[in-house]
Amino acid sequence: MKLSSGDKALQTLIYMFLVLLGLATLYPFWNSAVISFNEGLDTAKGGITVWPRSFTLDNYNIVFRNERILDAFLISVSRTVAGTAISIFFTAIFAYGLSVKGVIGKKYYMIFAIITMYFSGGLIPFYLLNRELGMMDTFWVMVIPTAVSVWNMIIFRTFFMGLPDGLEESAKIDGASTFGIFFKIVLPLSGPVLATLSLFTAVYHWNDWFTATIFINDAKLYPIQTFLQQIMNANTMSEQLSIASQASGAASDALSRMQSVTSKSLTMATMMVATIPIVLVYPFVQRFFVKGVMIGSLKE
Repeated sequence: MKLSSGDKALQTLIYMFLVLLGLATLYPFWNSAVISFNEGLDTAKGGITVWPRSFTLDNYNIVFRNERILDAFLISVSRTVAGTAISIFFTAIFAYGLSVKGVIGKKYYMIFAIITMYFSGGLIPFYLLNRELGMMDTFWVMVIPTAVSVWNMIIFRTFFMGLPDGLEESAKIDGASTFGIFFKIVLPLSGPVLATLSLFTAVYHWNDWFTATIFINDAKLYPIQTFLQQIMNANTMSEQLSIASQASGAASDALSRMQSVTSKSLTMATMMVATIPIVLVYPFVQRFFVKGVMIGSLKE
């Protein structure tokens, strides 16, 4: 269909707005990357926009020179994979049980589950519970407590209830069990919701640093986020000592080598190290993500 002059003008304005919106969204991430490759003291002067003014790799050298960073990275990968698989599996089973017709008391189970979204015992009871279960200073304290997400369960349940009833009925006629229906029919048809919720869950596990800080004392079990947080804190202390040493005229060689690094430049470098791996996952699940976000938006 041929567009009128007014439609073409409007379409041009829409594309221009989308381009500007995309640039405005991308620029903070790009600027953070630029600062991470710029000398910290030079960054403090201001004016760093789209390109490093004084290029350096000192920020990344500080991040990667620690021998335990590879172990922390592997811990994060293991936690993300195991935590996502366990959470999606148990949450999907819970949601399917609440979506099947004829389940006695499922209304009350749903109410009890929703209550936990708004009320919790707090950090101290949660800490005591994990201690009594023997999960302190273990890998599983970062995985087991988040095995079921009520919010994800509601999304799963909405998707499962939208599947045709004839699928389950025909499977029962053929002699399929409840678990057989779930694993052989329901899950294979749940690609969009599985990909979307797996992405959200994986992002949570990858970005979470607080859990390890509270429940783990052994630095060998720190995920990458917690480990990088420790590096940032250590560098902040070194920066303060450097200032004090310079004021007293007793700057050491080690601190002299750190003059080009500041807390801000190191923060940007650690943010890049922690963010880029999970960002690279998005292109592989984008087509499922677009379908998954529409779950529950339409109802026949």
